[in-house]
Amino acid sequence: MRVLLDESLPEELAGELNLPDIHTVGQLGWAGLKNGILLGQARDSGFTVFLTADQALPFQQNLTSFGLAVLVLRGRTNRMEDLRPLMPQIRKALAFASPGQFLRLGG
Repeated sequence: MRVLLDESLPEELAGELNLPDIHTVGQLGWAGLKNGILLGQARDSGFTVFLTADQALPFQQNLTSFGLAVLVLRGRTNRMEDLRPLMPQIRKALAFASPGQFLRLGG
């Protein structure tokens, strides 16, 4: 499983998830890419899961067409202290994530 963390989430989340193959949009130099281009780039680069806080993403893109599992996190804010309570849900969702799946976690 290769996980890509969107720029809408704190990079600290990658460290807390402590997965062997997790990268951030910023690390890859993809910050600022439009959603459709970003999702296509993620797919083409072998990512299987995309984590984001972008609540509008499912309404803007046909997520199933990218073949990625997309997890949208809904905390009170996008700050780590508000996302930390979602960690059990995130870990469980990652364990069962499948291509084309969309899940909204939290809030």
